Amino acid sequence: MPTSSPPATDAVRPLFSICIPAYNRAKLLPPLLDSIVQQEFSDYEVIVNEDCSSEQAEIAKVCTAYENRLSRLRYHENEQNLGYDGNLRRLIALARGRYCLFMGNDDLLAPGALGHIAKQISPVDNVGVFLRAYAAFDTDSNRPVEYFRYFPEARVFEPGEETIALFFRRCVVISGMVFHRDASHALATTEFDGTLLYQLWLAAMLLRQMRGVYSPQPVALYRNGGVPDFGHSSSERGKHVPGQQTPESSLEFIRGMLRIADSIGSATSPAVTRAIFADLAVYSYPMLSVQARQPRGVFFQYSRDLAGLGFWTSPAFWMYFAGLTLLGPERCHALFVEIKKRLKATPNLRFLSRYRAEPVHHRHDLP
Repeated sequence: MPTSSPPATDAVRPLFSICIPAYNRAKLLPPLLDSIVQQEFSDYEVIVNEDCSSEQAEIAKVCTAYENRLSRLRYHENEQNLGYDGNLRRLIALARGRYCLFMGNDDLLAPGALGHIAKQISPVDNVGVFLRAYAAFDTDSNRPVEYFRYFPEARVFEPGEETIALFFRRCVVISGMVFHRDASHALATTEFDGTLLYQLWLAAMLLRQMRGVYSPQPVALYRNGGVPDFGHSSSERGKHVPGQQTPESSLEFIRGMLRIADSIGSATSPAVTRAIFADLAVYSYPMLSVQARQPRGVFFQYSRDLAGLGFWTSPAFWMYFAGLTLLGPERCHALFVEIKKRLKATPNLRFLSRYRAEPVHHRHDLP
């Protein structure tokens, strides 16, 4: 396991370590670093950890160019390719902050994000995970095309099984996610390398005994259209194809998610695994839509394989399948975007799931 030696007391540690797992995409790193430079909040450090990509020299050059603008920027290179999950673990080990804030290397930090997150978590004791809302953009980050909000208001969630199930799939997009650094480092494991979902395990284990905080204000800007670049490390090879998102790689991704859910259930109770699966089934649209532009026969086989993982029991799964088949992915997506715009949050489908997610006692509600 990687080792580290963070400062001994919180008083001399930055609040945030902004952790950037770097692999290729060197041209997209400057916009991300610019979005950090523009933050008014200053209690942070930045760590860029490069994972032996073909653009290593270019990434190092970018970081050197930002040394004067980001005095708290630290650049590291892995000695061998660790893969996505291993690189997250390495970043946590390198972090000196009290919290690790992760950013995908092609995404952006929203204006005012650091100050907003600090305002949300500072009044709350024992915070393990900050669950972000985020916005997606195509080419112009000032013109988001879709917002991802899970609730219309800020909330604090008490530790326990319901919170674990609630946060699970909502932690898939890494940008803007915040984890308690020391508790995360203590949980380090290689068991889930190759799933591309290490953060799901971390969030669940942290939320057994620590609180979760959510805010509906987007703190990250997600860049649409990125080409997945997984499959280079030994743990990812054979599961993912660099530069492609094949039906089999999508299935492997879901299998990894379910494997993590099973492990969480083993560490807590089987009821947690059942609640996670129920939530995944109710909100299974992204699982289907990611391959909906394939030729119809390929999409049908992919959907059948997904159903075989257990999703055939969910009416919502078949509703999404019918919508994508009859309306097509473009119109179906436009419909969901419009629904979220009108509701100002993702539609609440709790009545189809086993758990409930209510705000905790009023004294913990956030401003």
